[in-house]
Amino acid sequence: MAILVRYLHFLSIIILCGTLIVENSLLRKSLMRKEIARLASVDLVFGLSALSTLSAGLMLWFYYGKGVAFYLKNPVFHAKLGFFLTVGLMSIYPTMYFLKQRKGNPEESVTVPAGVLKMVRIELAIALLIPLLAVMMAKGIGLR
Repeated sequence: MAILVRYLHFLSIIILCGTLIVENSLLRKSLMRKEIARLASVDLVFGLSALSTLSAGLMLWFYYGKGVAFYLKNPVFHAKLGFFLTVGLMSIYPTMYFLKQRKGNPEESVTVPAGVLKMVRIELAIALLIPLLAVMMAKGIGLR
């Protein structure tokens, strides 16, 4: 079971980063509503992968990992968890925008706020740091 949980955790992280890469590549200053609807679908996969990453991570933390004490003592783990939560919170604004703007005439062009573009790019940059922190943590970096 521990192997399956780790595999799910890794796969979920890969999908999470992949969806952010897709969102970043599809986002432009102006989009048609049908393109925003596509982005909303990609964003749904992002959300599901985030929930899967969190679920598997909690299972590793409390049941199948190196023990709760290992993680609680490690500041690298705290940074990793903080980055993950930051990405999750930052994703709220783009998600709400995609959900609101997908409705209407599919051929209508909509100007995307600069904040949405920035949020997705910052989310992607932070999300790509999380696996680095995971590797550092697994190697014991951060422990005294």
